[in-house]
Amino acid sequence: MTTPAIPPTAREVRAAAPASAASGAPAGLTVAEVPTPVPGPGQVLVRNQYFHVYAALRTLLAGSVPGAPYPGLNPGDPLFGPAVGEVVAAPPDSPLGPGQLVLHPLGWREYAAVDAAACEPADGLPDPVAYLASGATGYAALTQVAPVRAGDTVFVAGGAGAVGSLTGQIARLLGAGRVIGSTGSAAKADWMTAELGYDAVVVRGAGPQTGPLAEQLAQAAPDGLDVVADLVGGEDLQAAVATARAGARFALIGALSGQLGGGAGVTSAIQLDTFQLIVKRLTLTGYSGGHDPALVREWRERFGGWLRSGQIRFPHRLIPGITAAPQALDDVVAGHHHGAVIIAL
Repeated sequence: MTTPAIPPTAREVRAAAPASAASGAPAGLTVAEVPTPVPGPGQVLVRNQYFHVYAALRTLLAGSVPGAPYPGLNPGDPLFGPAVGEVVAAPPDSPLGPGQLVLHPLGWREYAAVDAAACEPADGLPDPVAYLASGATGYAALTQVAPVRAGDTVFVAGGAGAVGSLTGQIARLLGAGRVIGSTGSAAKADWMTAELGYDAVVVRGAGPQTGPLAEQLAQAAPDGLDVVADLVGGEDLQAAVATARAGARFALIGALSGQLGGGAGVTSAIQLDTFQLIVKRLTLTGYSGGHDPALVREWRERFGGWLRSGQIRFPHRLIPGITAAPQALDDVVAGHHHGAVIIAL
């Protein structure tokens, strides 16, 4: 195998300006040319092939939130996130070697010097791009946080995005009897029922013809909800509480109403009727994914099997070139895409 020539410079995407709370727009980004990194002890040099464009970056660009696992990004900082790339240089004693594909956390750049311990071989799924799927969070939500039981009615709030588009399918594979999703457009709702197998989809902000979201959800789940995987908050969560059966389990795994709505993206306020939580004996549990290696391995094993058997789809869009990455993040924040958005280098 011929080792690719390593150029003296490479490009990376950097934060350029703080997010504007007044405009509700994501922070400005810039594509900078920098010296190609030189790996230090215990590191390998990776030429990235794909990286994931994810909505939570808006919160990091706005300064992050207290207690979050990652600090905020300052102007000039390179962005980061899941990436798949090829090892092009490694020390002789490294467990990784040139030509090996790996998953690692330093996307948003063409070349990355990565700790070998932070790399995972990307050779077990049918397509390396599938390593950038965000299904582990939904899988954890529906197996550990709010476990699905056979015949349950499950509501996935935010069912068209990178996480939700897999979570609805996972619910069905785990035995749900009815799966309902929510989204922000009628076109996405049609796609969710036609391509992802949702039994019904409610549309927030749909207007007087369809009625308020809570009314739509009550009609879609006349017997109530057993499990809620909430990626949105806001009116989606309010509607879910109103529609929940006694003893319903809620997994709070996202805050898209704050990240993608007005403001700077660092808060996601909501008013809930505490009486409903009490009299229905509802359980609401927050979960931040990706921190349990054993669970991620379990997810990958099941995901690979489901992909090979055709039981699950990985909805995603490949966008070519690092220079397209800033606009891609703008479009994700604006809700222009469904499924995962991935930059192909």
